[in-house]
Amino acid sequence: MLRLEAVTKRFGTRTVLNAVSLALRAGELVAILGDSGVGKSTLLNVIAGLETIDSGRVLFRGEDVAALSDDEQTRLRREHFGFVFQAFHVLPHLTLEQNVALPLLLRKRPAGEIGPRARRAIAAVGLAGREAAMPRELSGGELQRVAIARALVGDPDLVLADEPTGNLDPDNAGQVLRLLAALVKERGGACVLATHSTEAAALAGRRYRLTSAGLVGL
Repeated sequence: MLRLEAVTKRFGTRTVLNAVSLALRAGELVAILGDSGVGKSTLLNVIAGLETIDSGRVLFRGEDVAALSDDEQTRLRREHFGFVFQAFHVLPHLTLEQNVALPLLLRKRPAGEIGPRARRAIAAVGLAGREAAMPRELSGGELQRVAIARALVGDPDLVLADEPTGNLDPDNAGQVLRLLAALVKERGGACVLATHSTEAAALAGRRYRLTSAGLVGL
């Protein structure tokens, strides 16, 4: 599904990604470990086409992401990718259902499909009955569940999760990660999880550490 071939990314004279190679199949959850600032977020941005690369290739379903136009990259992200972030990025002025429905609206799904799919996604993360709640009424763990529902509501092929439990206590972090892993697998997608936490990475089928020499298997 996803293949990185000797991907190198520099910012000025600093090499952030050095000949990074990775292959990911449908149904897999792969964890990328590393300290803050090592380049994990940059790696996810490169996969999503949000950052250009200096050399190498990023292939999604055999298609070179860098060769796509800006519009094609936007369409790729909208139709095939889901994103989960450390800071949740749940919009405070929208209800839970409205937040979760956003990807479906961007994909211009039929109006009669959007509400039911959003409600099913909310139920899948254990928040059934809270559809009309506002984000200020939820705990951090619940907000991250909303973020997961939003990422998965469109059944994306690939989920990119950037430190998704960095703002959660250990109990909530474990629950959220197990939920994310189970839902990704259930939907037949794949997930790249960037984290500094060895506990978070333990749920992954494969684990790598991002270093100055590239990815090192653990």
